[in-house]
Amino acid sequence: MGSSDSSSSSSSSNGSSSSGGMTMMGVFQSTTTSPLYSARWTPASTGAYAGTCIFLIALAVVFRGLLALKAWQEARWLDRELDRRYVVVNGKAPLAESLSRDSLAKSATAVLSENGVEENVLVVRRRTTRARPWRLTVDPVRALIDTLIAGVGYLLMLGVMTMNVGYFLSILGGTFLGSLLVGRFVLIAEPH
Repeated sequence: MGSSDSSSSSSSSNGSSSSGGMTMMGVFQSTTTSPLYSARWTPASTGAYAGTCIFLIALAVVFRGLLALKAWQEARWLDRELDRRYVVVNGKAPLAESLSRDSLAKSATAVLSENGVEENVLVVRRRTTRARPWRLTVDPVRALIDTLIAGVGYLLMLGVMTMNVGYFLSILGGTFLGSLLVGRFVLIAEPH
């Protein structure tokens, strides 16, 4: 009863614990030979470590870019869906027709209004919070973008879980750089 199974969990003086061959550090460390994602990706030199840090910076920038892409696509899809609803205004003459009757407007050859050339069609925009219908042109792309975001996010999480200070700071630096470049696109603009 007093003995413990040495393969399930053991603790050493450096704060690491081992379970089933996987080592997890309890404190941040600054070694330049921390493996990333697999034992084969272990920097053997300072240059290789710097290259790994640059990769993590780029991966964090890509992550922020994917978040911005998703927000941009969602706004685009919503605009397309809302602009799909048209109502014909009964009894209202088209703008082009009323201008053709006006003697002062005879010099205009074509009139382009907000709704196109004809003004008898009004675009009705309804802001809604209900779920939009499933669309073949939208939902598979949304699922792909979400999957890429999750995959890159998990790779960044694994980089942080190495407890390597350089990797951690690289991911934070990449997040800062990515937000600086595309952060303004991540939030969907409020309706105006």
